[in-house]
Amino acid sequence: MLAEVHRLILHRVGAVAAALALKRIESSPRVAIVFASGAHHAGAVTWLGTLKSHSITYTDAVSFAVIKDVRCAGFLSFDSDFLIAGFHPWPPA
Repeated sequence: MLAEVHRLILHRVGAVAAALALKRIESSPRVAIVFASGAHHAGAVTWLGTLKSHSITYTDAVSFAVIKDVRCAGFLSFDSDFLIAGFHPWPPA
């Protein structure tokens, strides 16, 4: 998801704003950055199979696998795919 946030800001506002957003996100004590593993890839493939009737991207499916693995309380996203997968938006209620 971080890659998608960076890409959105980069293309809408520019490189300086995108770099600043990354710095702010990574410095937040409320955010943990988790890098995808082989197990997350396998989980993404499972998610893609489970949600094959929806146009879920591999990027989102990897995010689903990471969210489930680390038991995230909520997510930030610009699309409804996370809701389709059954996750709850941040901030948690």
